[in-house]
Amino acid sequence: MSRPVAPAPIAAQLWSLHEEASRDLLGVLERVAALGYVAVEPISLYGNQPSVVRRVADGLGLEICSVHAPFPVGDAAEAILDENEELGVTTLVWSMEPEEFTTLDGVLKGAERINEAAANAAGQGMRIAYHNHFGEFENVMNGERAYDILLRELDPAVVVELDAYWVRTAGLEPAPVAASLGDRLEFVHLKDGPARGMDDHMLPFGDGVVDVEGVARANPAVKWHIVEADRTRGDMYELLRRCYDFLVGRGLATGRRTVEAGTR
Repeated sequence: MSRPVAPAPIAAQLWSLHEEASRDLLGVLERVAALGYVAVEPISLYGNQPSVVRRVADGLGLEICSVHAPFPVGDAAEAILDENEELGVTTLVWSMEPEEFTTLDGVLKGAERINEAAANAAGQGMRIAYHNHFGEFENVMNGERAYDILLRELDPAVVVELDAYWVRTAGLEPAPVAASLGDRLEFVHLKDGPARGMDDHMLPFGDGVVDVEGVARANPAVKWHIVEADRTRGDMYELLRRCYDFLVGRGLATGRRTVEAGTR
């Protein structure tokens, strides 16, 4: 009889708070920690020294589970890797551009760039994770989705951060996609809303069209459930709180703040 799989811990993608973070990243870290989140995934340090951000996060009991940073290739590679080594992060996450998924040649060249980034990162003890949008799933070549072609071409050392919202925007159910990725899927971006396009305003989990619970249960290999909201018509901290309560209250993720079961 198999043992039940423990739920993944909950993190916040700081793009959700990018305007405030650009003014006071350290203050944002404090408020996110107070909500009970276990970790954050930054997209920028907004001019703060990596060692300072790390020290403040450690003091608040926040892990930095991963970071969104451009693929470390070309002239910028050394600076990208050095900054994130000082930040103490081992997984760098980034995406290809939408236009690269319109041709097979674009997908193959993008894969080459990511593999180069993975080799550069490995030289400093880091990894690359690939984060999708919806072009990967909308574009089909010779009967095969661009996303599947990309994953086949990538070095197996490149892991996956699946954004469930963009999968749903492309017209697919994200839970089966998450399940199909096996052990390669380590990070999941969770958000809810109408799933119509890049200008969507996000909603609390359960109020939109994304099967958040199904995605959160789909793949036991997932190491982090990462809450993200590109924008909302209400208060972003309240949205993050409600999303936290949804996941932790249903036993779909673990956090630092206790939530009564079934809380909305």
